[in-house]
Amino acid sequence: MNCPCCSGKIYEECCKPYHTGEKNAPTAEALMRSRFSAFAIPNGDYLMETTLPGKRKLHNKKDLQEWGEINEWTKLEIVQIPALNHVEFKAYYTDQDGISQLHHEFSVFQKMHDRWYYVSGNFLD
Repeated sequence: MNCPCCSGKIYEECCKPYHTGEKNAPTAEALMRSRFSAFAIPNGDYLMETTLPGKRKLHNKKDLQEWGEINEWTKLEIVQIPALNHVEFKAYYTDQDGISQLHHEFSVFQKMHDRWYYVSGNFLD
């Protein structure tokens, strides 16, 4: 299957090794792509594990899993990577009512102990 992150690679050679813990995402962009794929599959455990430990209390694994399940994640577009730890992206999905949606975010990531983590994001119009 093609990877949901829109890299053009097959899932087994793209995001799957990150989802299974075989590898860690080497860049903030790779982590962003793997997190999008984790919503598309869905994989709430991976989404929690790749959130900065100090920020996990702000998230709920059940809610992350459910958001992945109730929506059809159709496309990821990386808009820009202005710094090693910043990624601006657009995530396209169809919601549970069949309405096309766009999630546009400027995300901040942090590398800690040779692993990248999602820290936070600002929603953009």
